[in-house]
Amino acid sequence: MTAFLNRLGRMTAHVTAHVTAPVTAHVTALGAALLLAVQPAAAQSVLRDAETEALLQDLVDPLAEAAGLGEGSVEVVLLSDSSINAFVAGGQRIYVHAGLIEAADDVNEVEGVLAHELGHITGGHIIRYSEGAGNATKITLLSALAGVAAALAGGGEAAMAALMLGQQAAMGNFLAFTRTQEASADAAGAEYLSEAGLSGKGSLTFFGKLQNLEFRHGYSQSKDAEFSRTHPLSGTRIARLREDYQADPAWNNSSEPAKQARFERIKAKLFGYQATPGRTLAAFPKYMTGAPARYARAYAYHKDALIEDALDEADALLAVEPDDPYFLELKGQILLESGRPAEALDPLRRATRLSGSNPLISSMFGHALLATEDRSHLDEAEQVLRASVARDRENPFAWYQLGVVYAQRGDIPRAQLASAEQQIMSSRPREALRNAQAAQQALPTGTPDWIRAQDVTLQARAQLEREDRRD
Repeated sequence: MTAFLNRLGRMTAHVTAHVTAPVTAHVTALGAALLLAVQPAAAQSVLRDAETEALLQDLVDPLAEAAGLGEGSVEVVLLSDSSINAFVAGGQRIYVHAGLIEAADDVNEVEGVLAHELGHITGGHIIRYSEGAGNATKITLLSALAGVAAALAGGGEAAMAALMLGQQAAMGNFLAFTRTQEASADAAGAEYLSEAGLSGKGSLTFFGKLQNLEFRHGYSQSKDAEFSRTHPLSGTRIARLREDYQADPAWNNSSEPAKQARFERIKAKLFGYQATPGRTLAAFPKYMTGAPARYARAYAYHKDALIEDALDEADALLAVEPDDPYFLELKGQILLESGRPAEALDPLRRATRLSGSNPLISSMFGHALLATEDRSHLDEAEQVLRASVARDRENPFAWYQLGVVYAQRGDIPRAQLASAEQQIMSSRPREALRNAQAAQQALPTGTPDWIRAQDVTLQARAQLEREDRRD
C-alpha cells in the first residue's frame, strides 16, 4: 500500500472546496447558510494509494463515458475524513471521504455516489453555486435597507421584523436552490448508471443508510422540515428514484465479482491503516484467511512493530498471487519501513514492473534504492524517480527523493528545483520561492528546468498573494 503507512506519514495534499455532497446537511441559521455558500471547506489531507486509486478510476471511467466526458477525464481523490461524504470542487475531480468507503458494503454503492457527483460536474453546479449565494445575499441586503429605513422612521420593531423576514426569505431562496441542484444530480446520476449498464440498487441502498443516519440524529422527516435543509430528505430521494431504477434494464445486474473483490481489499486496507491495531485484529481475527483480512492484519502488525507477523501475512498473500504488484508493494513497504531497504528492493522492483511503473509504487522503490546508502543505486534511483514525477507531478514525496538524488550527485540547482516542487505542493510557498529563484539563477537560461523554475516561482508568488489576501 503506497501511501497509507509510508507516504501519508510525510506527505499531505490539501483541498479547499465548496461542498456539494450527497449527504444530509442541516442548516439552522441564515448566517450558516451563506457561509457555506461563499467560504471554502477546511483543508483536508489526501490519502494516496496505488491500488485504491486504480479501482476508483476504473469505477468512474464507465460513468464518465456515459456522461459524455470520456475515459480518464475525471479523477477521484480519497480524503482522510471519517464522515460519510463526497463532493466536487470545480474542474473534473471528485473527492470521496474515507468514511464513505467504510460505510459502503457493495462497490455498486460507491458507483451510485460517483454517478451523483458526475451529475454535479456535468450540471456546472459549482460554477452556478455563486448564483444561489448571490441571490440570497441580495435579499438579505434589501431587507437590511428596509430595516434601516424603518429604524430611521422611528419604527424599531418594524425594522427588526423587516430584517427577520429578509433573513427567512434569503434562507429559503438559497436552500431551495441547493435542493434543486441535488435533485438534478440525482436524476443525472441515474441516467449515467443506466447508460453504463450499472444497477441503481447500490444508490438506493446508500440513500437508505443516509436515511438511517437522519433517524439516528433525530432529523425530522416531515415535508416542512425539508425546507430548512440543503438536500432533499433521503426518503424523498429514494421515492423519487426507485421507480426509474426498477424500470431500468440494468436493475438486476449484480456487481462484477472481481470488482467487488477489489473493493473489499481496499476497504480492509483502509481500515487497517486508520484503525488501531487492536480494533483491526478484533475485526479481522486470525481464522479469517482471505485477502482482505490478511491485508488488514499486515498493517495492524506493522503499526505494532510486529514485523515478522506482518511479513508472514504478506507472504501468505503472495503464496496465492505471487505476481500481484500490490502484494509485492506491501512486502517491500514493510521491509523498507522496518530498516531493511536492501531486502525491499526485489519486491519493489517487481511491483514497479508489474504495475506498469505506477508512479506511487515507483517512488517508493526509488526511496528504497536511496535508503540503502549504496551510491551504485543512484543511476537507477534517478531513472525511477524521474519517470515517477513525469507521470504524476503532484507527488511531493517523489520530488523530495529526486532532490536527494541530485544533492548526492552535487547537482545543487536541480536539487533546489526538486525541493521547490515538493514545497509548492506542501503549501510552503516561501521556501519554494527561495529554492526556485536560486535554481533559476544557476540553471542554464532557456533550458526546460530553467523554465520550470520560473513557473514554480510564479506559483509560489501566487500562493503568497492569496495568503496575504486571506490575512
